Amino acid sequence: QGKFTLLRDTRTDGSFLVHHFLSFYLRAGCKVCFVALLQSFSHYNIVAQKLGVSLTAAKERGQLVFLEGLKSCLDLLFGEEEQSGQPSPLQFMSESASNLKALFDFVRTSLTPTSSDSWKGTVLLVDDLSVLLSLGATPVAVMDFIHYCRVVVCSQLKGNIVVLVHSNEDSEDEENELVVNSLCHHSDLILWVEGLATGFCKDVHGQIKIIRRVSLELTAEQDHVQIYQYKIQDKNVTFFARGLSAAVL
Repeated sequence: QGKFTLLRDTRTDGSFLVHHFLSFYLRAGCKVCFVALLQSFSHYNIVAQKLGVSLTAAKERGQLVFLEGLKSCLDLLFGEEEQSGQPSPLQFMSESASNLKALFDFVRTSLTPTSSDSWKGTVLLVDDLSVLLSLGATPVAVMDFIHYCRVVVCSQLKGNIVVLVHSNEDSEDEENELVVNSLCHHSDLILWVEGLATGFCKDVHGQIKIIRRVSLELTAEQDHVQIYQYKIQDKNVTFFARGLSAAVL
């Protein structure tokens, strides 16, 4: 509880981790606020059904609060008002001030427990934070948003935050790399998915570096790092030590 997990991908797609955490927390009985900026609700729902979870049912029982970023962007761009009468969580796109207060208010309202709630925990899931920069938010605004979410979700509600960011060390997108590096320094756990340096292989889809941040606890110990390779299958992912895939053996 109270942990911040960073999902980072380089030269590959790490969204399979987002689907894992979404289905994992819903099955565990947690209240989930999912800020989905990359895909539509139907996309996440189809993948979740393969993993044995219905996002539609979770929404109906109030366990899942889903922000469909693509639809919100279109509504803002084409001037359609929110049906609820509330300002759009992505209001910063149509304002000169680049702050994410409306998005933070959406998260806080979604996860603040009511007297009738009996969920086992609270979770904020963001896919993918880099999109906010593409929509015009500044790196400072994005980091402020994450800071305030950590205060409310991790510190006050004792919940967890899971955030996906894309990164490329050779990229000229300095703003995105600034946010990625800042998030790495604040994370309790980093799951860094990388494409194979040698190229495509049908038996090995990439490697994952699991970094447990011991240095956050102000000790002299080094961070714990484990590296595995993986293969994505239809309904699950297989992990194995480097050099032990079916292609090698």
